[in-house]
Amino acid sequence: MTASTPLSPRKIIHIDMDAFYASVEQRDFPKLRGLPLVVGGDPSGRGVVAAASYEVRKFGVRSAMSCYEARKRCPEAIFVRPRFEVYRAVSRDIRQIMHQLTPHVEPLSLDEAYLDVTGLSVHKGSATLMANWLRAQILAHTGLTASAGVSFNKMLAKIASDINKPNGIAVITPADADAFISTLPIERFHGIGKATAKRLHAMGVRTGADLRRLPAAALVQEFGKRGQFYHDIAHGRDERTVKSQRTHKSVGSETTFRDNLDDDAELKVQIYAQNEDAFDQMQKKQLVAHTITLKVKYADFTQVTRSHTLSTAFDSAESAHYWLDKLFLDIPRQLPIRLVGVTFSSLVPAALLLPQLKLFE
Repeated sequence: MTASTPLSPRKIIHIDMDAFYASVEQRDFPKLRGLPLVVGGDPSGRGVVAAASYEVRKFGVRSAMSCYEARKRCPEAIFVRPRFEVYRAVSRDIRQIMHQLTPHVEPLSLDEAYLDVTGLSVHKGSATLMANWLRAQILAHTGLTASAGVSFNKMLAKIASDINKPNGIAVITPADADAFISTLPIERFHGIGKATAKRLHAMGVRTGADLRRLPAAALVQEFGKRGQFYHDIAHGRDERTVKSQRTHKSVGSETTFRDNLDDDAELKVQIYAQNEDAFDQMQKKQLVAHTITLKVKYADFTQVTRSHTLSTAFDSAESAHYWLDKLFLDIPRQLPIRLVGVTFSSLVPAALLLPQLKLFE
């Protein structure tokens, strides 16, 4: 049985920037080039690795690892704090390049996106040539390298972009898909995490070929609705479309402290800082919010949230301070606090409120 593809297969490109945050730092600060670099928090505290340069990855340092563990694995590593405003600006430049090719762009994060280039006639209609044009343009305009995956669906395009990293490209055609999927370890399938992989291993499933041999009914019985998805991807089926207009359900910011805090004044400073960052992100997305949520995580890793919704939208970061203070008073305080976060939700486009604002003016 061959991979299920339409009569005229879609052409999907997945672009993934190479060690994005670390590469931006090495670009902007030449003295960091060629050195083992970690972008993240304090290695002597509770910081987490946000990005690792390829030089430090050789020591087993990876994103989401604790900075303390990263320092243990590579004592020579250089640690720098993230500059998210810079990364967002570079990401916007990259999106502009993508939109020169097609309006059908679905960002997944600051450093990766899907593009649907089906039916385009530029670059001889070749998705491979289009992907290489994108990589060249990104390098010319930002000084950064990107890897690309090209295939007939999103799952395979995403997997392909990781094959020849860094600064590479891989193409999986409909004719190649079955053989490729058969030998692929199940951990490499998009949507199969560590816990699911462990359960599949217990069922004797370690490769795409093993997964393909299981009936859909057996997978559904074991995993519920996700079982059908696993059955489909084992056969190369992924009908998800590239969604160029993503709906933002919430915008937030949070921070983990090096040391647990229990002083109200210090905690409010941190809460207001996260509020400022979240509101700034929301403004850049040209959104306004009616709901604000305060999140607190305690020293024992338990967490609570408190929310409030207004009939009118928050018009400034400062306008949220009153409600954050009230929510903070409602937070139980038996334990020291290790993390605070602020999230805005019930979002609507700011443009929708312009007529109301002009009326009151």
